[in-house]
Amino acid sequence: MSDDRKYRQRGYQDEGKPRGPKGPSKPRPPQERAPGRVLQDAAGPKTPNLMAAREVCRCARCGNLLSLPFADEARCERCGVDLHSCVQCVSFDTSARWECTQSPALPARVAPKDVRNTCSLFAPRTTVERQTGTPASSGGGSSGTSSARRAFEDLFK
Repeated sequence: MSDDRKYRQRGYQDEGKPRGPKGPSKPRPPQERAPGRVLQDAAGPKTPNLMAAREVCRCARCGNLLSLPFADEARCERCGVDLHSCVQCVSFDTSARWECTQSPALPARVAPKDVRNTCSLFAPRTTVERQTGTPASSGGGSSGTSSARRAFEDLFK
């Protein structure tokens, strides 16, 4: 052992093996595949079945789906809350000053937050949601439950 080390324990550097690359390796022979076994489709890899996504605007109070764009005097059809209000805005944040992320541009605090206002910085809050259901079929007036029942019964035919 050399004396330039702090501790006198054997370590990986004390082995007598040569260090560095071992040199060129021998080419491996190609492996034989079982007959009839296909590793990959000729068309290429399959894409995963991902759920579709859509951008929607929902009421801040009741969660009702809203159509964009909406007028300044519009109200929610379900709960009646004003849609051109701070709680529907993309800049609304309860932890920010005056509950708005655009507060340096605001001349004064807007209160209350759930009634109609004339804020020039208003932009409706939209979210991206996944479409988990299948769209209803247009023919025959069948509902989603009957199409699911029909698909279940088709499994046993």
